[in-house]
Amino acid sequence: MISRRLLLAGFVLTTLPSFGLSPNTAVAASLNKVLDTDNDGTLDLNEVKNAASAVFDTLDKDNDSTVDRKETGSRLSSKDFSAADPDNDKTLSRDEYLALAEKLFNAADVDKDGTLNAKELRSKAGRALARLIH
Repeated sequence: MISRRLLLAGFVLTTLPSFGLSPNTAVAASLNKVLDTDNDGTLDLNEVKNAASAVFDTLDKDNDSTVDRKETGSRLSSKDFSAADPDNDKTLSRDEYLALAEKLFNAADVDKDGTLNAKELRSKAGRALARLIH
């Protein structure tokens, strides 16, 4: 079941352009605000994995504990999907999905402090992570 925080994040992200806000800046700010469960102004790996796990549950429409390319929709390019599928079974398990979230988290965490701030979320890896977890 999708959490209220994730529903709020989705609503905020889809309505931002109508208020003239930059999606990159607004995405980073809203993800931090909605998913930052310890309210420290950053996202840590645990918060990211919790969000990714909730999104995975939402994407797994057929409840087979995997998501295929169709179920992930525009969250992942074909190239990124293939890279996240090491067993080449054309599906991602929860563990594979979370491993991808962790990989993107680590790529976005340029200062290697174990957290992502708004600036790091606006990076290429941060934006890819945002698509994965919202």
